Parts: sequence; structure tokens; C-alpha cells
Amino acid sequence: MNLPLMEYYRELRGYTYEKLSELSGIPIKMVQKIFTGQIKEPGQEIVQALEGALKLRSHSVNDQEGYQGTLSGMVCEASTVYGRQKRSCTLEDYYALPDDWRAELIDGVIYDMGAPSLGHQAVSAEVFSQIRDYIAGKKGKCRVFYAPVDVQLDRDDKTMVQPDILINCDRDKMIDNCIIGAPDFIVEILSESTRRKDMFLKLHKYEAAGVREYWMVDIEKCRVITYFFEQDSCPVIYSMEEEIPVGIFKRELWIDFVKVTEELAEVDQNHG
Repeated sequence: MNLPLMEYYRELRGYTYEKLSELSGIPIKMVQKIFTGQIKEPGQEIVQALEGALKLRSHSVNDQEGYQGTLSGMVCEASTVYGRQKRSCTLEDYYALPDDWRAELIDGVIYDMGAPSLGHQAVSAEVFSQIRDYIAGKKGKCRVFYAPVDVQLDRDDKTMVQPDILINCDRDKMIDNCIIGAPDFIVEILSESTRRKDMFLKLHKYEAAGVREYWMVDIEKCRVITYFFEQDSCPVIYSMEEEIPVGIFKRELWIDFVKVTEELAEVDQNHG
């Protein structure tokens, strides 16, 4: 297990060095030295202990440790004869929201999304353009979309998400300005307000719904975390200075993140 991947899972679980030391049985000073790069090649037993503590092979939708209570949402309420009682939100509540309120409905909870930053928009536009140009060049049947587009992920009235970018290859899923079911490929661009939701809740939701591939673009840490659910049990982490293959297209399409980073830098420079 490489260090960036272990660090990713430590962040995913929300573990401090103290917590990881407690769970693995590895002295805290050694844990700190491993994650700060002072110990380059820890022994196999130590690596296995850390992997066990981080639960690297667990992607169950029921594995909610580490993010319960960290996501802010609005649970709908209904009046009863006993006062006010919480209830799950439905699509009826979602569609009743003001038109200018960007939100998602996940498992009966409405989450406020807020407006994306200029950097977020620049990254989204460049990734979308590269995918669109590839599909157009191949005259493929797949379609690429960018937010906001509604995705009724679980085909029920409890969940409606708006991925930043998605690829859908089944035209039958595109019904009434909405995609019903799981898209083939999704990109989420992490922000301060959505990071926890994208890295925890939506990761498990997308895998369980049948999304084939999921990328998280972490602008803050200059990395792209990719899950190819059809093949890989663990994510692959790239820097934003690489070309990254799209698995659903059999690695024929590579997203050039050097261009993405250049667009981001230009926006930051102009904005600053």
C-alpha cells in the first residue's frame, strides 16, 4: 500500500494519528513518521496493521463510520398532534424548492450545495470539453453533461443528485429532462461545502447504484482520486499534472489535467 493511498483513507475515515495508533496498535510516533515520510519502508506487519485499521477493502454502503454527523442537511418536518415530527423529504419537497436554490436530495435529506467557485467552473468546463470532443470524434452514442442536471439515482422518490459532470450511455435513461438510474461515469469537483458529502456519502451511493466509474477532483490538494468500480477494489490517486485514462472507454480517452491546471491557474490569476 503506497503512502498517498493510506493518507487518503486516513482522511476518508477522519482518523487522527492518535486514533490510527489506537486502532492499529502501532506506536503513535511511528505512525507519525510513516505518514510524514520519515520512515520510507515500514515492515509488512506494520503495513497490514495500518491497512486493517483503515479498512481499505470496505466499500459497503452500510459502512458509514467517519462521516455520520459531519454532513449538514435539512430533514423535512411534518406537523402531528404531538407537535413537530421529523420525516424524510421526497421529490415533491425537492421540486418545491426555489429555482435559485442549488440542492440535492439524498436518502430523504436535502443538502444545500451553494454556488460553485470560478476555479470549480474552470475545471468542470475543461474536463467536459475534453470528454465532449472525444465522444464527438468517435461519433459515440454516449452523452456528456455538466451540472445542473437531475439524476434520479435510485429510481425512487428519496434521492435526486446533480453531479458536476456525468457520462450517460443508455439513452433510455434520459426521460423528461432527467436521468433515471445510474450514469456510467461521474466527476465531482470537491469544495469546502461538498467535500465530506462527495468523499463519503456519494461515493457509496454511486457504487451501490451501479455507476461504473467515479472521479473526485481535489483542487485544494492537486489530486484526482479515481474509482473504476467494474475492476478496482481500491482507488487510484493521480496528481493534477498527469494525463488520466477513462476506464469506461477502455483507456482510449485520457484527460489531460495539465490543461485543466492551466485553466485553473489562469482563472486564479485573473481573479486575484
